[in-house]
Amino acid sequence: MITLNEVIETNNMIEHENLDVRTITMGINLTSCMTDDLDKLNENIYNKITGLAKDLVKVGDEIGMEYGIPIVNKRVSVTPIAIVGSSACKTPDDFVSIAKTLDRAAKAIGINFIGGYSALVMKGMTEADKLLIQSIPKALKETNYVCSSISVGSSRAGINMDAVQMMGEIIKETAEYTKDNDSLGCAKLVVFCNPADDNPFMAGAFHGVTEGDAVLKVGVSGP
Repeated sequence: MITLNEVIETNNMIEHENLDVRTITMGINLTSCMTDDLDKLNENIYNKITGLAKDLVKVGDEIGMEYGIPIVNKRVSVTPIAIVGSSACKTPDDFVSIAKTLDRAAKAIGINFIGGYSALVMKGMTEADKLLIQSIPKALKETNYVCSSISVGSSRAGINMDAVQMMGEIIKETAEYTKDNDSLGCAKLVVFCNPADDNPFMAGAFHGVTEGDAVLKVGVSGP
């Protein structure tokens, strides 16, 4: 049974100690969208995201109102796009078209960010990985909601120094591409080692390939 003191304590945490649900992140598996037709791939991606996450913001707001604890951010993470676009994308601009599709989907469902414009290259890079990495500066310049991440190493596989060198150049290019917006692209780009199999945290979020079609993750912050 909840006591009056517990109610008062919870109210105090919300009002004075910043208790909130920092984010709800829906992870969406896009492997079922894969095709070698780029236009069809973009259509599949848009339809799957807007279909599964269409009520994410509305339901999140309703839950926040019901329990009196604000849910600050609503986000989506997707399967690493280097995997999803590996058959259809032959140039960096092909990957940029997917970034724009992710951006359109994010805007349509009203979320804050969408993560998963990513590649996992701890041990080596495929041609698709390289193309996605090359596309990052332009992709982050031409989108508003997309976050990108590249994993360049792990304790088991070691560090991919070719990827490290490449990402050093990409970070500088991203800063230059987005300089008219305070180089904001770099704030939406993560380079890391030892990522979890599934990471819901922006800007390094991506939906793990071992996950199901849709998974909801909740992040709480406060005292």
